[in-house]
Amino acid sequence: MEYSNLQHQAASLKKNLFDQGYLDEQFCQIEDLQDEASPNFTEEVVSLFFKNSTRLMTNIEQAMEKNPRDFSRWDVNMQQIKGSCSSIGASRMKNECTSFRNSCGDENAEGCLRSFQNLKREHGVLRQKLESYVQLLRQAGPAVTAARPRGM
Repeated sequence: MEYSNLQHQAASLKKNLFDQGYLDEQFCQIEDLQDEASPNFTEEVVSLFFKNSTRLMTNIEQAMEKNPRDFSRWDVNMQQIKGSCSSIGASRMKNECTSFRNSCGDENAEGCLRSFQNLKREHGVLRQKLESYVQLLRQAGPAVTAARPRGM
């Protein structure tokens, strides 16, 4: 009974992540790559994403401090994060990256700072939610990973 409950909780959490716009179809494609040969693939990809995105956000923060108003440098750094967000399906984070890059194009430092703060907030929320999801998957087993939210 508990196994079924864990599966339901994981599926429900995943559906909420999609419904709230945190994730897009790309995340399902990552889960589709998980199989018996690599049973922890999704967890490893998620872990690597957060390790790299944290490093890249630190780089942007440093670039913004050391090179004020160097919008082209800021933009190049943000493009790396946007690519990582796209590859894992982190939709809300990707949208903030786009907003940041648009502000760079407009040379709007306040807009960049606002978007960066939003990006950091979205990063923290997504990390917490995906860590909960991965923990439920670990407890429930691999059967949940194949379940897609309706409409996917």
